[in-house]
Amino acid sequence: MQHSIVQADVRAASAKLVLSMASTPEELREVQRLRYKVFIETMGLSSLAREDGLDSDEFDEHCDHLIVRDTNTLKVVGTYRLLSPTRARKLGRLYSENEFDLGRLNNLRGRMVEAGRACIHPDYRGGSVIMLLWSGLAEYMRREQCDYLIGCASISLADGGHNAVAVYQALATQHIAPPEYRVTPHLPFPISKLEAAAKAQVPPLLKGYMRSGAWICGEPAWDPDFESADLFLLLPLGNLDNRYARHYGVAGEGA
Repeated sequence: MQHSIVQADVRAASAKLVLSMASTPEELREVQRLRYKVFIETMGLSSLAREDGLDSDEFDEHCDHLIVRDTNTLKVVGTYRLLSPTRARKLGRLYSENEFDLGRLNNLRGRMVEAGRACIHPDYRGGSVIMLLWSGLAEYMRREQCDYLIGCASISLADGGHNAVAVYQALATQHIAPPEYRVTPHLPFPISKLEAAAKAQVPPLLKGYMRSGAWICGEPAWDPDFESADLFLLLPLGNLDNRYARHYGVAGEGA
């Protein structure tokens, strides 16, 4: 993918935002600093605190990183991590396989892009940043000739897990994947042992996936490090609702 994918005179907090792909070690560190701020500092995960202020792992060097930059301040304000089938094959595994057995999806591996670490600075969450990231994701999938998007979506356990139970129960009634696409968590979140919250509060990113036609592929995994319950998602591009397809730049294209 070319370094500059798309430019847009959209404004969030009087910002001019530009979408590109991280292409230097410094840009990757900018991504990792933003992720640290959002995932570690904002969530108060002191057990994951690091002196370098970076959220990094062994997958970063194998992935492509979409970035949205505010050209007024030159700061990276949004990012999405993408793992292509070719790089996943060289690496030998997907990030999601840390949490789930994906055996039933083996026949799709050559056509799947794994997306993760979606992250937007708190001051830029009005919608423009995520729209740019999704447009870049659609372009990336076209270039990789992939028609399935996979990844994990996290639900905070700050309330003891009651909302996670409520979210799973609500989504499983309408958005559960066909049996042939089901996955199994290595460390299941104990949904049967907790009472559901009175009303499910679906995280915005997860809500966006559901509106776009994604399926949840089974019960959530428990991530004790990030104190979250994680759902595995599968989005066939053919499921994209026309409204979202227009926004994401894939209108008129089949799966």
